[in-house]
Amino acid sequence: QVQLVESGGGLVQPGGSLRLSCSASGSISSINAMGWYRQAPGKQRELVAVITRGGSTKYADSVKGRFAISRDSAKNTVYLQMNSLKLEDAAVYYCAAGRPGPLVFQSGAPGGYDYWGQGTQVTVSS
Repeated sequence: QVQLVESGGGLVQPGGSLRLSCSASGSISSINAMGWYRQAPGKQRELVAVITRGGSTKYADSVKGRFAISRDSAKNTVYLQMNSLKLEDAAVYYCAAGRPGPLVFQSGAPGGYDYWGQGTQVTVSS
């Protein structure tokens, strides 16, 4: 089992920035990718950004150029730096971890991840 603990959500104005963190513990060797998904009310959970143990990344088109995912392998932690936030970025952000195959990783499908955090709310409002 892998436990994920998220932090860093909150309220920000449009154009502002937030940094999310997700720390993993437990059977770390069972995962090779971690990242972030989000879910807004009435919408499906969608990819934000994921990163593999080797450093490969996958971003949703909607966040490219604004968000950056990074990892600290020594701390088993991934970060999501979110800049130039828009109203449509508001959602509950979930940390995910798992061992997706290459095709699943590239597809961004959430089904490739076995472990999920409790979610952290990101509110973008003026």
